[in-house]
Amino acid sequence: MSSTSVAPPRRSLFRHRDFRLLWMGDTVSVFGMQFVGLALPLLAVQLLHADEFEMGLLAMLESLAFLLISLPAGAWVDRWRKKRIIVAGDLLRAVLLLTIPAAWLLGALTMTQLFVVVFAVGCITVFFDVANQSYLPQIVEPEQIGEGNGKLQASQQTAMVAGPAAAGALVRLVGSPLTVAVTAVCMALSSLFVSRIRHQEQAPDPELRRPMRLEVKEGMAFVLGQPLLRRIVACTGLTNLASAAVMALFVLYAVRTLDLAETTLGLVLSAAAVGGLLGAVTSDRFARLVGEGRSIPVSALLGGVAVLSVPAAATLPAVPTLLIGQFVLSWAVVVYNIAQVSFRQRLCPRPLLGRMNASIRFLVWGPMPVGAFLGGLLGREVGVAPTLWVFAALSVAAALPVVASPLISMRQLPRELDALAGPSGAEPRRES
Repeated sequence: MSSTSVAPPRRSLFRHRDFRLLWMGDTVSVFGMQFVGLALPLLAVQLLHADEFEMGLLAMLESLAFLLISLPAGAWVDRWRKKRIIVAGDLLRAVLLLTIPAAWLLGALTMTQLFVVVFAVGCITVFFDVANQSYLPQIVEPEQIGEGNGKLQASQQTAMVAGPAAAGALVRLVGSPLTVAVTAVCMALSSLFVSRIRHQEQAPDPELRRPMRLEVKEGMAFVLGQPLLRRIVACTGLTNLASAAVMALFVLYAVRTLDLAETTLGLVLSAAAVGGLLGAVTSDRFARLVGEGRSIPVSALLGGVAVLSVPAAATLPAVPTLLIGQFVLSWAVVVYNIAQVSFRQRLCPRPLLGRMNASIRFLVWGPMPVGAFLGGLLGREVGVAPTLWVFAALSVAAALPVVASPLISMRQLPRELDALAGPSGAEPRRES
């Protein structure tokens, strides 16, 4: 007599203690980043009277570290415990950001200090982001990675909905320097939550370490050796180059060209970010509808077209144009990110996760400081609006590598590519 065991229904990850703490820490941190993301450029434009070139330079320094150190950072992250990197990263960034309101209170704040602080914070963020993205697969089971990324994206998009409006109101109430201080408090709370995770992370055996050059090369070879991953990287890198140029000028453009107040700008960004929240909660359904592979090129193309709304706002009604365009853009970016991040996390063997994520960060975030610098330079030479049109058009063209690829006809990730799959596609379970 045989009996068939029925697998119990899977519980929500919100009942998984370690994931819940990771999610809480990430949520607090991203809310803080929404505050600083609006407060710093407003501070530069309104208090320090930065011009187009200085705004481009500021945006360039925010992401320059991904171009300079992300490759060795991935190898280092694979040698260290990810949890410690995440906790230390939040604390160090909090301390650095607190120097901005401190200098302002002393009457000593300058653009030079902003440049130094954002670059130092960027360097720490390289390690933090690589560790943070490599940590999720260690504390949840392989088949829960997509759900985990969806929940993390949902909290990030919720922060994008409420964060800019709250930041705009806070800037109006207490000023941009003190709003930066709120970010530092959020990061300190984030480190507290993550420090309470119980998962015992095994430190990599030092005896198995190889020369740094070989480990970095191995991570890059994995990324470039997978044809679908190469196309995703090309699309994301070009998109980020274009978006960095647009975002470097966006606050200056909104305040000086469109004449939006801080609170209006915050409300526009918050309302538009509802699209991102919708993307987080509908990404699974969208992938089932159009196919897991096809969702990547479709969302990339929609996101590229939506960027055209930014320069169009100078000739069309500004607030409605930005609202609609940014709503579609936020939705498309989140759907794209959930699909492609889950794809590569499933594709990559765990010992390579840090180096794989760092290699991809180098390739897709490395173009961002270049784009920000070019945006600031071109904005000063030919004007803000023409520059925005140039880079918005590039955003549309950036979708071509994935639109003209096998992904457009692929419904599911081939199981033979899934590094987390066991024999016959069965996925191994591990204790959390």
